[in-house]
Amino acid sequence: MDVPRPNHTAIILDGNGRWAEARGRPRTAGHREGAVAVRRTVEAARELTLRNLTLYAFSSDNWQRPRPEVNALFALLRSYLADETQRLREQGIRLTAIGRRDRLPKSLTAAIEAAEAATASGRDLHLRIAVDYSSRDAIARAARRMSSRSNAPREDLGRILSMPDVDLLIRTGGEQRLSDFLLWEAAYAELVFLTVPWPEFAREDLQGALTEFARRGRRFGSVAAAV
Repeated sequence: MDVPRPNHTAIILDGNGRWAEARGRPRTAGHREGAVAVRRTVEAARELTLRNLTLYAFSSDNWQRPRPEVNALFALLRSYLADETQRLREQGIRLTAIGRRDRLPKSLTAAIEAAEAATASGRDLHLRIAVDYSSRDAIARAARRMSSRSNAPREDLGRILSMPDVDLLIRTGGEQRLSDFLLWEAAYAELVFLTVPWPEFAREDLQGALTEFARRGRRFGSVAAAV
């Protein structure tokens, strides 16, 4: 019997700062450990034969954080792209970024574009990293594009958003909210909230979430078939 697997798994990376503060370290130390967890999770996702993985790295609301912390996050992302692009390419992983780019540092935008070009042929796993991302903003932009088509079906909006529906959404760090992440795409997602902070997220946690996903009955508004 085949075990149900999500076509699209999304993860909200949460708990970096609290993890560091609990150890008397600066918040940036938590983000550095979080970058290590990204590598670990991407490798695990590929080994577990996931097809689509989206990581929420920096929300549009995160601009409200102290500027040094924001700069450190962007520097870590540039470093990740520099260190991992070749590895991703060799492993057949395609990387793309979602979210706004007009507010990002030009050096980071260039690094993203270079990584996207270098990994464009990847077919084993599509890794999406959400940077300066707001689902509400994405939906609003799509709605504006549809404004002249009053009778357009809702599927058209989904096509404009150009993201696959989320089957499994995981949030680390103990919080239980979506925080403006893939709201349209997660309409029927199975939600798994974990207390483990992102820096400690391991293959076993991903496997556990997949096991929980396989146990759940997904009916999409229908009823279970009679046995």
